[in-house]
Amino acid sequence: MSDVLDPPAAPAPGPRGRRDHGASPAVRIRDLVKTYGRLHAVDSLDLDVPAGGVFGLIGPNGAGKTTTMLAVVTLLTPDSGTVEVFGHDPVTEQREVRRVVGYMPDFFGLYDGLTCEEYLDFFAAAYGVDAETRRRQVRDLLELVEMSHKATTDVSGLSRGMQQRMSLARALVHDPDLLVLDEPASGLDPRARVELREIMLELSRQGHTVLVSSHILSELEEMCDRVGIIEAGRVLAQGTPEEIRTKLQTALTVTLRVLGGEEALAQASVIATQHGATALTRIGPALRFELAGSEEAAADVLAALVGAGVRVVDFREDRGGLERLFLSVTTGVVR
Repeated sequence: MSDVLDPPAAPAPGPRGRRDHGASPAVRIRDLVKTYGRLHAVDSLDLDVPAGGVFGLIGPNGAGKTTTMLAVVTLLTPDSGTVEVFGHDPVTEQREVRRVVGYMPDFFGLYDGLTCEEYLDFFAAAYGVDAETRRRQVRDLLELVEMSHKATTDVSGLSRGMQQRMSLARALVHDPDLLVLDEPASGLDPRARVELREIMLELSRQGHTVLVSSHILSELEEMCDRVGIIEAGRVLAQGTPEEIRTKLQTALTVTLRVLGGEEALAQASVIATQHGATALTRIGPALRFELAGSEEAAADVLAALVGAGVRVVDFREDRGGLERLFLSVTTGVVR
């Protein structure tokens, strides 16, 4: 299995024994370049993943997400640029990086004839985890991914959802500080996706840093503390969704509902227009409009409505989700 080649020989600390990396970010990438013929899979890519929390790498298929992750987990040598994982170089310090990284690729590698319990024990042994710790780790990991009842089941007979759970457990056998998950919910049904998301959130609460890629934005919507939006091999924006939104935002979209029926709504429309509202649209009993500038503009409109005696029952900025943020940053380049 390529994701455990030449693993570290030293045993890992226990599940709550997070290593002290000081102020080092989990991942720091600068000017990363990797080409395949004429294709620039990653093109002068910069990325910062702080330690702790869940970082989502968002982009369409072919954007460079997998290539970037392979460089992080020591399985790809870049043409140029630098990668650091908790301060270590994945090219020159492979053992140090593999000691603290768990990688879940977008496929599940099988060894015929192994039960789930034996499968995890095999990989833990490959990472140098001693026999007594392995027994505890395997038991705890099967419980974490809710597969204790499958301990003696052959891995080749698992469903797609169960395979993804086992792949995640395999990435955790040496208790890594950083989890790198490449499209972990690919091919899963909606219930399995929700369950996998809850497991990743629990891992974050336990102190792991999670770097997860996806082109399905709804998977990451309620999970990521920070995101990096990648297209055509470059990171176009990164930070918290709010930071990115604030940097890009040139106008606010506001939804307004009032008491008093059509007459009150017409009055609200006039007042909003007088205070700079544009693109007014009726949506059932509500009014949606845009305001140039900051949130102060929205506060001025609300104050004017209340001052005029309009009974406002709902006045909120429609920020949208990751999908709207992604569309506002990317250009739709297909490679």
